[in-house]
Amino acid sequence: MEYETQYAPHLHRHDGTYLHFRQKLDKRILPETSVDLIVCFRHNRQIKFFAGNNVKSLSNQQRLHQVNTEQLYENYRAAQSHAASYTYGMRWKTVRGTEYLFRDRDRRGNGKSFGPRSAQTEELFAVFSAGRTAAKERFNLITEKIQEQARLNKALRLNRVPRVVARVLRELERAGVHDSFTVIGTQALYAYEAEGGAHFLLELLASGDVDLLYDGRKKMTVVSDKLDGNGLLGLLKNADKTFECVRENGYRAANAGQFMVDLVTAPRGMHTTDLVTFAESDLVAVEVPGLQWLLNSPKLDAIAIDEDGWPVPMRVPDPRAFALHKAWLSGLSTRETIKKPRDFEQARILARLVQANMPQLSFESTLTSLHGDVRKMLPLLLAEE
Repeated sequence: MEYETQYAPHLHRHDGTYLHFRQKLDKRILPETSVDLIVCFRHNRQIKFFAGNNVKSLSNQQRLHQVNTEQLYENYRAAQSHAASYTYGMRWKTVRGTEYLFRDRDRRGNGKSFGPRSAQTEELFAVFSAGRTAAKERFNLITEKIQEQARLNKALRLNRVPRVVARVLRELERAGVHDSFTVIGTQALYAYEAEGGAHFLLELLASGDVDLLYDGRKKMTVVSDKLDGNGLLGLLKNADKTFECVRENGYRAANAGQFMVDLVTAPRGMHTTDLVTFAESDLVAVEVPGLQWLLNSPKLDAIAIDEDGWPVPMRVPDPRAFALHKAWLSGLSTRETIKKPRDFEQARILARLVQANMPQLSFESTLTSLHGDVRKMLPLLLAEE
């Protein structure tokens, strides 16, 4: 695997075409990365490394700030939720010449009346207004703290998740539907990086889309209500106003930069004919065989870090299930040939990360949610190269 580096000054000068090293990389070059053989040569005035390892463990300093980011985001979540409880506000509403204290519950004007204006309702309104101001101030203060942490994260090169993916996932959480959608596919690897305290080689992570697996066991009406009747497409537009459905009643939306979001779901059986969609002119989920195993597997909730250094909440399948499913996928005759090697490499590298950095997740513990054909991939996945 190839690593470009800015640390050329640390390398021993040599007049020949290349230089072989049989040693571990100096920690000044790639911290905590162990490699058996490095071939170094000068090409287009750049020094490049070819290494036998495409996972780099985080340094102690990086780990510290990864943990700090997670803790800050937990406080941010609580402050955001508290501030959101004051959404739509409280106001005086005149009905037939009498003022009533009214609390709005949605943007359509639905809400609750607390009675006509009186000393009691005026005190209630004052308490509400003071609480709303305090919640907003606390939220703004924590937001400033995260912005400071984000700058440190970028300096430490912890910023990984594509910006558009991060915005979509934060919108899902803000809307309260985060637990109804699981990130699958290549983008899920960012969550496993964060959990395992390591970074994968970027070429294993490059992707122009994100797959959102909807849990069809959830009531669609509940999700639709939380999306304020605007559907998933409306939520995507909150993240990036240029998102549009690629085709009518389709499962895919794309933004102006042609980054795509796919809405997928597991097969629901022959007797279920209702479309999985959350509003008119919204995305319609496509059923994909095999996803029921990821849907039924345990879930991992991780905090990754986006390109801007901001924390990103990610719900992904259990990493063991993901690795085994990816390995199984790479062997399907129906799978596009060009994708198969990358599928298996992603599966293999993740399996090694789980073994090394997540000892609490044993591959020997049978994941009963997985089909036997998927579990049979384990010996191949863990086989020595």
